[in-house]
Amino acid sequence: FFPQIVSHVAYLSTPVPDIPFYDISQVKQDNTTSKQREIMMKHSWDNYVRYAWGKNELRPISKRGHSASIFGSMSLGATIVDGLDTLYIMGLDEEFKQGRDWIAEKFDINSATTDLSVFETNIRFVGGLLTCFALTGDIMFRDKAEEIAEKLLPAFQTQTGIPHSLINVKLGAASKNYGWASGGCSILSEIGTLHLEFSYLSDVTGNPVYRAKVDHIRRVIQGMDKPRGLYPNYINPKMENGANHHHMSMGGLGDSFYEYLLKAWLQSGREDQEARQMYDDAMHYVLLHMLKVSPGGLTYISDMKFDRLEHKMDHLACFSGGMIGLGAHTLKNDLSKRYMGIADAITNTCHESYDRTATKLGPEAFRFTDAIEAKALKSSEKYYILRPEVIESYSSCGDLLKIKNIETGVGKLFR
Repeated sequence: FFPQIVSHVAYLSTPVPDIPFYDISQVKQDNTTSKQREIMMKHSWDNYVRYAWGKNELRPISKRGHSASIFGSMSLGATIVDGLDTLYIMGLDEEFKQGRDWIAEKFDINSATTDLSVFETNIRFVGGLLTCFALTGDIMFRDKAEEIAEKLLPAFQTQTGIPHSLINVKLGAASKNYGWASGGCSILSEIGTLHLEFSYLSDVTGNPVYRAKVDHIRRVIQGMDKPRGLYPNYINPKMENGANHHHMSMGGLGDSFYEYLLKAWLQSGREDQEARQMYDDAMHYVLLHMLKVSPGGLTYISDMKFDRLEHKMDHLACFSGGMIGLGAHTLKNDLSKRYMGIADAITNTCHESYDRTATKLGPEAFRFTDAIEAKALKSSEKYYILRPEVIESYSSCGDLLKIKNIETGVGKLFR
């Protein structure tokens, strides 16, 4: 299986067989487009190697490693680990070997001296390494992934088994939540976005502890009170049924919890009926209570705060067009046609959030009022950070022309 969603533009250019989440082989492109993307990837990689090798990220203007990222100043090679599967899929074998050898010889999770995000460490490092193992069969990747996952386990030592958001690898059991997270709560998207990697890790190592941890999370979440059938973004790890119901969202804080329910079902060969039922029920209530259509005809999923709709949609929430489309496509029933129509409509709204800006690149969040639609209003929303969600939904609809338009816009910024 392929435990991490394809989220890089580069993945869309090369057919890859036997990936259960997205049939890339159905995407038809000319050789020129594929070559252009290979050049873009190689250009990015070569400059990372030249200016920031082993660092987590590259600051492209100052040409230095970025020490203020979510992984701090430690040389954990986040760009290497997270991008290595893309190199492999694109056939950049020399670069892949270069990164593989660095991981084997240099990567050490124990060098992390500050708090690490359990969620980010899982999706970037555990997911990245397991993807490379799934693609190559190289057990070095599997063993490194398990080494990291083992270091995350103390975060699960709470009264409910709901993990904390942060873990200090050096101190072991020292874990905690973000101070801003609603009175010390854990976050729905973060605790829900562990299932694919941890269950797959148990499958390939034979160690049941990882799957047991995420199965327990699911049972706790499933048993919570859910007013209006909606899952809350904040969950207290210290008390049973300790959810804070003042905020629900398909964007930040909620997003990938829903994505991982659908993909857990797909990852299981469609045998994990619990995951599919939870996904279907969640979508029913989200679309019932939070789906809106603007006066101008744009369909969007609103946030809900304190039982009132906030007519805002995050760029992060734009993944939902692709997710709802994937859900409709993979389980044909009486709702499939309606849900596919909703998926197309949401994706079109996210396209409009791009098309209505001067640069044709979408904002971090956009709003709907009597005066404007699908535009950012606050200065804190008027930025673009290479998020993949809109491209993911475009690819679900097979709209490669729109993907090319985004690539052109990004290219102009850095030309």
